[in-house]
Amino acid sequence: MKKFIYLFIALVISALSLSHAQSPATVEGQILSNQKPVELATVALKGTRFGLLTDSAGNYRLTGIPPGRYQLNVSLVGYGTYQKTVTLAAGQTLRQNVELRESPNTLGEVVVTGTMKEVSKLESAVPVEIFTPKFFQKNPTPNIYDALQNINGVRPQLNCNVCNTGDIHINGLEGPYTMVLLDGMPIVSSLSTVYGLSGIPNSLVERVEIVKGPASTLYGSEAVAGLINIITKNPLKAPTVTADVFGTTWQEYNADLGVKFRAGKANSLIGLNYFNFQHPYDKNGDGFTDVTQQNRISLFNKWQFERAENRLANLAARYYYEDRWGGQIGWNKSYRGGDRLYGESIFTERVELIGAYQLPTVEKITFQSSFNSHHQNSYYGTTAYMATQRILFGQFLWDKQFNSRVSLLVGTPFRYTFYDDNTPATASADSLRPENRPDRIVLPGIFVQPEFTFNEKHKLLLGLRYDYNSRHGSILTPRFSYKWSPNKDNVIRLNAGTGYRVVNLFTEDHAALTGARQVVVQDALKPERSWNVNLNYTRQIVFNNGFLGIDATAFYTYFTNRIIADYDTDPNKIFFDNLKGHSISKGVSVNLDATFAFPLKMVVGATLMDVYKVEDDADGREVRTRQLLTERITGTWNVSYDFGRGFSADYTGNLYGPMRLPRLSPEDPRAAYSPTWSIQNIQLTKKFDNGFEVYGGIKNLLNFTPPANSIARAFDPFDRGVVFDREGQVVATPGNPYRLTFDPNYVFAPNQGIRGFLGIRYTVR
Repeated sequence: MKKFIYLFIALVISALSLSHAQSPATVEGQILSNQKPVELATVALKGTRFGLLTDSAGNYRLTGIPPGRYQLNVSLVGYGTYQKTVTLAAGQTLRQNVELRESPNTLGEVVVTGTMKEVSKLESAVPVEIFTPKFFQKNPTPNIYDALQNINGVRPQLNCNVCNTGDIHINGLEGPYTMVLLDGMPIVSSLSTVYGLSGIPNSLVERVEIVKGPASTLYGSEAVAGLINIITKNPLKAPTVTADVFGTTWQEYNADLGVKFRAGKANSLIGLNYFNFQHPYDKNGDGFTDVTQQNRISLFNKWQFERAENRLANLAARYYYEDRWGGQIGWNKSYRGGDRLYGESIFTERVELIGAYQLPTVEKITFQSSFNSHHQNSYYGTTAYMATQRILFGQFLWDKQFNSRVSLLVGTPFRYTFYDDNTPATASADSLRPENRPDRIVLPGIFVQPEFTFNEKHKLLLGLRYDYNSRHGSILTPRFSYKWSPNKDNVIRLNAGTGYRVVNLFTEDHAALTGARQVVVQDALKPERSWNVNLNYTRQIVFNNGFLGIDATAFYTYFTNRIIADYDTDPNKIFFDNLKGHSISKGVSVNLDATFAFPLKMVVGATLMDVYKVEDDADGREVRTRQLLTERITGTWNVSYDFGRGFSADYTGNLYGPMRLPRLSPEDPRAAYSPTWSIQNIQLTKKFDNGFEVYGGIKNLLNFTPPANSIARAFDPFDRGVVFDREGQVVATPGNPYRLTFDPNYVFAPNQGIRGFLGIRYTVR
């Protein structure tokens, strides 16, 4: 009996010992910055499901962790990422307090756009630029489109002097080559590129991430010049209330409102943007509005759902409506579509849905989806353009971390696009039996992205994507990224890859609709292809009186099958065809980010580039032509000074070198090249302790505006005084000696001159 008791006791002790050996560990602590608690910081063990947000006192507690070795990561936008390797024994409770440091730059911030995975900017093999609301508040604007004007290498380009629609150029490449994402989803593209960038509430933007260079391997068509990913705020981390209202001396009024609330186990964020400008100006005296009249509203709602193990689950929706018009002074909606007074009137209605859900599986598998419906009802003089586009997108992402050195990302994207309009783009080729044929494109695909971390200095990222376009067939896009860090202060990144773009002419080239030119599509358009390589170098220099960050990039892109609008062959027509030759975009870009011990901060950037096409002439000789509306050099700057007691000043600006402009003919009296021009702004801000902030200043200090004759024959927008011969060519007459027609496409800068602005912000944390 005694032996049985001794044996039983021994078994119990062994079981308890084994149980203790396998018992989980705990990591807890407090996150501080300047001895103050940091709320809503992300604390996680890299590559595991263990992670949470700190509470209002900066405390965190991770429990149920199997024994082992882990990397503890602590991150929050605006602070450097903290990383430390910890070894946990069975049953151990490790106390780990962390002191976060505010980032003098953005190198420590977490980015997702370059690789579709969360990684600190410093560790990313793909160079990513980050811009937070603080950057955009230094030159307040009513929408994201205008807010990008002070980012080096990124330029909002107006495409029409009358309706002021535009797109975003990256490193000299036109807007259709730039993909705009909302929370990582391809929301703004094709038809909506022209108008979709307006009305995204600035108050709801957490940050904007920009990748320059092709990203078609991850994101598909349109991501040729680069990506702009607008990341909205997490409802859990967002302030309770935000408000930003301002007006200008041109009688423009903008309001951004944001409110978050909790409903059960979900957090929700609602945002409203309203912009109103209803005062026609004609300060250059050409008889046309200098800036379009706009009445715009955008409503945004995002939900973040709480799930076990912090698995991702969110849903967002946006509704957008805009009524804009530009034209002859005196025009109103009673003239819409008629030929008494010329006007360009555009009604836009848009709905967007975005969602992400992490599956409850052992592996990290996430389903992402989006849907958008865009309807446009517009008249350009007497030309009607009625269009509808719907895009359904979904993809599964499998993010597998094999060990600390090897990871794999696999995606299965699917995209369905429906497009219909009243132009020849969706009409049958049979002229005897014309019928409408909406365009439907199905685009399934798959991509793989392995990443290898050899050691602290070397990292390799590979990528391969296969798409099957229901119209153009199979498309393959590879990618290569290599990161070398000789030491902690220097990083060199080499990126190379291919891109492709499928073109929808009428949705992307606004000149095809505005003015009096006839559109001629010469052949069936083939997809464009590009080959790109860029070399990026970043360096951090810490000195006694501050910090200097250097970010320099050399880029080169080679295009085949590029689709280019030909304005030069015939002054009355625009010819569209695949380029019989090739085109090249190349250049260098440098950004300097300086922070000093005294309260001065400077961000300065410059880009030198050359964008041109090469074709064979009738004699077989190569002819090189510089691309239209592309500057040789661009510069941006942002200088901020804090006077103390809540007072600060910001001086922002940009400068653009000469660009070739679209003239109607060699006889056109308008200049063939633009001057070097600059838009500069100054702002003073006063912050109060109760959450209020008052700001005001002057925009376009130099009062720069384009020439008054930018619109050719503005006095005759319906070409009533133009004489044509039998072949449709303009005949020179005493009233039209230069053989011109009405043309609003000669535009390189906004017509809006100097103006003052005043605004107020309010934030409740």
